[in-house]
Amino acid sequence: MTKIIDANMHWLPGDLFSDEKLLNSFLDCVPKQYGVHTRVEQIEGKDLRQLIIEQPKGYVNLNYAEGQYTLESQLADMEKAGIDHAVFRLPVWQEWLDLETCKKVNDRMAEYIKRSGGKMSALAVVPPWGTDDCLREVDRCLNQLGFRGAQIVAHYGQIYLDDIAFRPYLKYLNELNVPVVVHHTPLPVDYHSVLPYTNQRRQFGRCIDQATAVGRELFSGMFDELPNLQFIHSMLGGAFYAFADMLVPPQHQFNDAVDRFQTGTGNLRAQLSNNIFFDTSGAPQWGKAQLEAAVKVIGGKNILYGSSYPIRKDWFFQGVDTIRSLDISEEDKANILGGNAARMFRID
Repeated sequence: MTKIIDANMHWLPGDLFSDEKLLNSFLDCVPKQYGVHTRVEQIEGKDLRQLIIEQPKGYVNLNYAEGQYTLESQLADMEKAGIDHAVFRLPVWQEWLDLETCKKVNDRMAEYIKRSGGKMSALAVVPPWGTDDCLREVDRCLNQLGFRGAQIVAHYGQIYLDDIAFRPYLKYLNELNVPVVVHHTPLPVDYHSVLPYTNQRRQFGRCIDQATAVGRELFSGMFDELPNLQFIHSMLGGAFYAFADMLVPPQHQFNDAVDRFQTGTGNLRAQLSNNIFFDTSGAPQWGKAQLEAAVKVIGGKNILYGSSYPIRKDWFFQGVDTIRSLDISEEDKANILGGNAARMFRID
């Protein structure tokens, strides 16, 4: 029987709100000079606080509530949702955390999963700059802490992952041949047109970010240089399946007077299959027809089940049944619900 693996469960240190030094290290790393602002405030009508991130000031893009990340509550929710194993990632903060804070986060995550009785795994959080200290922390996470791969975000500041600045770090991960989860950021680099309306900003903005990232990675040629690199993009790659044939078309049959598009895309098709993978990031939010189209275009071996827990509990508690209800093969269902994640993250 297939082990159900949630490849996208969020985690933050349980003492984030109570450890003032740790909280300040999170708050202080956010680059206010680039229009990103953070604050901690009380949740209206509740005896709980929340951490809010605005970009620009006045537009809420992220908020994390106190008490959402406890081992007991997560294990209970996993049992209720039918999840056998969870792969943790830090939600979005990877874009900003410095190395020393990353080390604290990695240590706390390692201790947390150790207490889970084998039901949880983790991914290394490290600044992606390829310095000796950063690479040593990746090595420590994989070989001492038992982590299953690395996690990064789709872009850092104004630059996406195809930028040469990231090449030393990605080259190291390519040599290690470990999976790399690519989480979305709060907003894409170019975001002003989606600011005014909450759902466009907080949902569609993330899709723009992910689809932009996937396209840049493919067209940059980085996978020619780094053939072992396997990226797992959240949000179904920003619904990249909808653009795949348009952006990576088959060879045309008729000669045009002018070639208006890049036509040498033969290797991109193979890379889209071998190097780019996607997680559902909350299956119920997509809809049955869209999920079935994603499987048809991308293929069941390139999609991992992920809930984005604890963003919306209905995504979590209804997610497995959503995948099981799809009109796709039983083999595809098994791969999506756990087979792909077990293979990529080496989970028994």
